[in-house]
Amino acid sequence: MRYKAVVFDLDGTLLDTLEDLHRATNHGLAACGLPPRTIDEVRSFVGNGYRQLARLASPAGTPDEVQEEVLAHFNEFYLAHDQDHTAPYPGIRKLLDDLADAGLHLAVVSNKGDAAVQDLMAHYFPGTFEAVAGERADVRRKPAPDTVHAVMAQMGVSTDEVVYVGDSEVDVLTAANVGCDCIIVTWGFRNRDYLAEQGARVFADTTGELARLLEA
Repeated sequence: MRYKAVVFDLDGTLLDTLEDLHRATNHGLAACGLPPRTIDEVRSFVGNGYRQLARLASPAGTPDEVQEEVLAHFNEFYLAHDQDHTAPYPGIRKLLDDLADAGLHLAVVSNKGDAAVQDLMAHYFPGTFEAVAGERADVRRKPAPDTVHAVMAQMGVSTDEVVYVGDSEVDVLTAANVGCDCIIVTWGFRNRDYLAEQGARVFADTTGELARLLEA
């Protein structure tokens, strides 16, 4: 194997979480008397954490305190419904099993709230990942390198032994800030042309192609 460890993003990379995120966002907005957002709008808002999602989903000029209310309602609803429509992308389970069988260290770093990340990983991929990190108040979220550095330390690997796999411009920048290689998957929440404009250079269109890139 070319690498000793693979650090994965979660939303749009391992799990298709969009429908549940969309439902939770509109629940938060409705609870505050604000208009709903389309699923494509929510797709474009995802990637920089829950607070940014609530801010972007709220109409321009919405007071900060109302945005915080949207966030609170979102959090409550999402934690109760984060598995209603969510599922691994096709081929992900086999990919992870094959990588684990090959002896690679596996980790997840997400800007999703840490409670939801831990919940989803325990449900969909129990025992698969050596290190799992979501957004917490005491650690800078992506694209800062802090959470990736933290899971690297847990796994005992160095920057040149790690590849970061994600689906968004946040992931491109995160890998650059860490100083590690990056592979961007095209089945997630952003389109390929946009990601190329944001600096993505290595793409995987299928899990089979991703496996080959990791082995090359």
